Amino acid sequence: MRRLLSPFVLVLTAILAVSYAYVAIRLADGALARLALALPFVLVWSVPVLYWVLGREKHGRADDLLHAASYLSMGWLTYLLLFCLARDLALIGAGLAGITVGADWVQGSRAGVLWGAAATLGIGVLAAFRGPHVRRIDVPIEHLPAEFEGLTIAQISDLHVGPTIGRRYVQRVVEISNGLDADIVVLTGDIVDGSVPRLQRHVAPLAQLRAKEGRFLALGNHDYYAGAAQWVAQFAQLGLDVLRNEFRVIRRGQATLVLGGVVDPAARMDRPPQSPDAQRAAGSGVDAQLRILLAHNPKLAPQAQAAGFDLQLSGHTHAGQFFPWTLAVKLVHAPHVVGLSRSGRMWVYVNPGTGSWGPPVRLGTRPELTLVRLVRS
Repeated sequence: MRRLLSPFVLVLTAILAVSYAYVAIRLADGALARLALALPFVLVWSVPVLYWVLGREKHGRADDLLHAASYLSMGWLTYLLLFCLARDLALIGAGLAGITVGADWVQGSRAGVLWGAAATLGIGVLAAFRGPHVRRIDVPIEHLPAEFEGLTIAQISDLHVGPTIGRRYVQRVVEISNGLDADIVVLTGDIVDGSVPRLQRHVAPLAQLRAKEGRFLALGNHDYYAGAAQWVAQFAQLGLDVLRNEFRVIRRGQATLVLGGVVDPAARMDRPPQSPDAQRAAGSGVDAQLRILLAHNPKLAPQAQAAGFDLQLSGHTHAGQFFPWTLAVKLVHAPHVVGLSRSGRMWVYVNPGTGSWGPPVRLGTRPELTLVRLVRS
């Protein structure tokens, strides 16, 4: 009972209650309609409270369905609230302009809001599950050794294998990556949303990833929430080299590349706790002409820049995933929100996510598998 009275649950309940009251008053006629409208709000409330706060550990088929229903409800309610607000602003504007709005329009606009939100959700779901698309980008590196001119790196990030993303989607990602014939394949965190027993069948295709110089992974915050120790062992069985404040050396002729990876700030919850350490991942004792860092959270860029890296590959932001969160994410993660940006002399590339978290919805963004090519500046 004490957990149900935690600040998180109380704030979540209050936000959902106020939102429900608003749309129920504005859109629902009668007790039956208001009861039906309450269902998606209850679904949105149930997952964080039951699984995050109360710690429900059982994960059967019914649990996956509940998660999927909750996430879809979250997406639908986002657009229901936006469209309802837009409708009310239009009514207010009409009143201020002295325009009389008929009862038929008022009633029809209610249905338009409900069905418009559903249609928008459907478009976003289709965009999410059609992904990922391949984005090719050249990164100009000063004093790039000739041996590494044209080096290609396939970046997979934020797959979030779990209730809405399964084996079929992962298999498609692997096939696309292998088709790029990259020199290096990197996975920059948030690969899973669940335990090893529940998801090992779905991540199994990752063992088929091909790369000339190796396949490397840096953990994200969701990987820690899902049990980092167990997943590190599982990823190793799949042939993925997990870098936790570590580095690997790749040599071509007389040129040396240090590829480092740091833990996520969420590793502080691990046992024993860890913190991101870009200095350790930089391999300062190695005489390298090029240093690349895998860091799930782009906020680690200043630390990576200070450690002497030339390029940081990140994910985490999802570029906001779908409107209007595409606007809100800029307030949190600027200047490294999505795509290529600078941190001093170091480049930062933020992948907008190869999969999706929560609502499997993409509007204003696309799931992406990035092919980075290094070129001389």
